[in-house]
Amino acid sequence: MHFELNQEQLQLADAIRRWIGRDYRFDARRAIVHSDAGVSPDAWATMVELGLTALPVAEEHGGFGGDAVAMFGVMQELGRGLVVEPYMATVLGAEFLRLGGAHGALLEGVAGGELKLACALGERQSRHDAFDIATCAQTVDGGYRLHGEKRVVLHGAAAGVLVVSARLAGAGRGIDGVTLFAVPAESAGLGVTSYRTLDGLRAATIALDGVVVGADAVIGRAGEGGAILDAALDYGAGLLCAEALGAMQALFDTTLEYLKTRQQFGAPIGKFQALQHRMADMAIHLEQARSMALLAALTLARTRGDAGANPGPDAAARRRVVSAAKYRVGLAARFIGQNAIQLHGGMGVTDELPASHYFKRLSLIELTLGDMDHHLERFIAQPGFREAA
Repeated sequence: MHFELNQEQLQLADAIRRWIGRDYRFDARRAIVHSDAGVSPDAWATMVELGLTALPVAEEHGGFGGDAVAMFGVMQELGRGLVVEPYMATVLGAEFLRLGGAHGALLEGVAGGELKLACALGERQSRHDAFDIATCAQTVDGGYRLHGEKRVVLHGAAAGVLVVSARLAGAGRGIDGVTLFAVPAESAGLGVTSYRTLDGLRAATIALDGVVVGADAVIGRAGEGGAILDAALDYGAGLLCAEALGAMQALFDTTLEYLKTRQQFGAPIGKFQALQHRMADMAIHLEQARSMALLAALTLARTRGDAGANPGPDAAARRRVVSAAKYRVGLAARFIGQNAIQLHGGMGVTDELPASHYFKRLSLIELTLGDMDHHLERFIAQPGFREAA
C-alpha cells in the first residue's frame, strides 16, 4: 500500500521523536515507570506543548480536528518510544465525548491538557466483550445512580473524568439499554485501586458504590450508547495498531543492531544464514502489519461518525477492517516479539535491555480492546464473509 503522511504530520512525528530521544530515553522511562505516580508531569506538559492533546479534538473546542490518519504518526512514535503517559486513555475518552455530541467544556479541558480521561469499560466477567456489562444505572431525581465495578481501567487513577458504561435496561451482552456516563473522579462513592501493569503502564479497579451523577453526565442518549461504544472502541483499536507498529519497528531495529555487534565464533552472529532468515521473516510480518494498520487508519477516517451519537457510515466495513488489522498486527507482534527475544538470547528477557520492554508492551496491546481470537471471530461474523447457504 502506498501511503505518505503530509508535511505537517511528518514534522509533528519528527518533533515527537526528537523529544523522546532527548528527554524520554530508555533509562528516563524506567525511572518514570518505577516512580510512585508511574507518569511524568514534565512529559505530559511537553506533549501538551507539542499539541498532541489538541490534535484529536474538534476546532470548536480548541483543538485541531485530527482524524485517525493524523493520529497515525503520533501513535507510531509514542509506540517507538514506549511512552507510558495517559495519552491513549485520554484520546479514547475524548472520542466517546465527541461522538456523544456534548461535553464541550470537557473536550476543551482535554485540548488544553488540563483534563485527563480514562475509560472504565471492562468487568470481571466481560473479558473482551465490551457489551457484557453488569454495572447498572438507576434513575433518580435529576440523574442516575451507578453500581458496579470496572477492571483494568488504564490510567484510571490519573483521570479527572471517567467514561463509564452501564445498563439502564436489558441484561447480559445485548446492545439495548447500554448507557455511557462522564463521571467525575471525585464523585462520592467512587473508589480507585491503582496498580502497575506488566508493560509498565498504570491501571486501576474502579468501584462504583451508589455514585450519583446528573442527567448531563450521559454521553449521547440514555439507553442508546451501544453504537457509540462500538465506534469508539474501533477507533481505539486502530490507534493501538499504530502504536504497535512503532514498537515493532523499534524492536526490529534494535534486534538487527544486536546481530551486527554480538560476536560468536569470531564473527557477528548476523552473518549466520539461519538468523538472517529469521530477520527476513520478521521484516515480512512487519510490512504486512504496516499495511493493515494503515488501512485501518484510512477506513476509520473515512467512516468516522459525526458528533451527536451518529456512529458513522458503513459501520460494517469499519468493523471488518479494524478487526482484520487488530488480528494481523497482533500476529506480527507475537512473531516479532518472540523471535527478537530468542535472537537476543538470555539477555532478551532482562530488565536492562529495551527488548523485553517492547515485548511486554506488544503483548499487552494484543490483549487490549480485544485479542486476536476475539477479532478473528468478529471478522468472520461480519456480513459478506460467508455465502448464503
